[in-house]
Amino acid sequence: MPSPIPSSDAASLEALRASVLPTRGGAVDDSIPQLAEADPELFGVAVVRSTGEVVASGDSGHAFSIQSAVKPFLFALALADTDGAALDAVGIEPTGEAFDAIKLEGGTGRPPNPMVNAGALLTAALVDGDTCDERTARILAGLGAFAGRELDYDREVSESEQLHGDRNHALAHLMRSEGSLEHTADDAVALYARACSVLVDSEALAVMGATLAFGGRNPVTGEQVVDARVARDVVSVMATCGVYDGSGRWMRGVGVPAKSSVSGAIVLSAPNRLGAAVFSPPIDEQGTSVRGAEWSRRLSEEHGLHSFGFGG
Repeated sequence: MPSPIPSSDAASLEALRASVLPTRGGAVDDSIPQLAEADPELFGVAVVRSTGEVVASGDSGHAFSIQSAVKPFLFALALADTDGAALDAVGIEPTGEAFDAIKLEGGTGRPPNPMVNAGALLTAALVDGDTCDERTARILAGLGAFAGRELDYDREVSESEQLHGDRNHALAHLMRSEGSLEHTADDAVALYARACSVLVDSEALAVMGATLAFGGRNPVTGEQVVDARVARDVVSVMATCGVYDGSGRWMRGVGVPAKSSVSGAIVLSAPNRLGAAVFSPPIDEQGTSVRGAEWSRRLSEEHGLHSFGFGG
């Protein structure tokens, strides 16, 4: 029988974190200066159950930019704001390629899925709002509802993302040329940079993951943030595409829908079980936190979270 997540203290979670702490490997991302400055020893974890109780350990209150872990939530907001029409604008198939590959679907000009950069550039542009600032406000409000707290973005990180985001600019211009992106490339990149720069900590990100895991209902605030069907669609794509070209290995080894991030964060959504998040900056070649992946695997194993676990 899987052991329950502790209901009153973080002792079990701290023991699990401590067991993973010696894990080494990977390197801190240096795509922008702010990420390169991250302390590689930071390691925070949090788990949120259906009761809304947040159990956390380590550096769980340390703030970091959400980076690519924002992608499932941008997809959710786009689905909600377009009444599901976002599914016609972006594909949902795994690519087997890097997150920033310069590639669109043949014949449609659509991004292959919402978990790669091209897809997130497009889903961010699909949220409600007539201007970049209005769409930014919608994204901040939506992410805040997922997290159960007010959120803001780091202006310096956002500016760096835009300055160093040559491939994102290339993807936005390519989608414009294919007719799949209606807004200007500059606006699309600016909006996506702001979304990636939103500041969260492990506890907020775990609540966000739990909101998806429990059918779009935030278990802390009780708010129905998105429809259950939206949450189902998002978690399904997380399962197949959330760890990029490592998604197959992730689902075999961890078995929990998740989204990785170059900041070293991973958000997990185990349907009807829990939401979780881990933050540890050193990442592997696929952009996944090395400690985070090991912690996720052990969490899944200890608590029977694998989607395809048959007791073996």
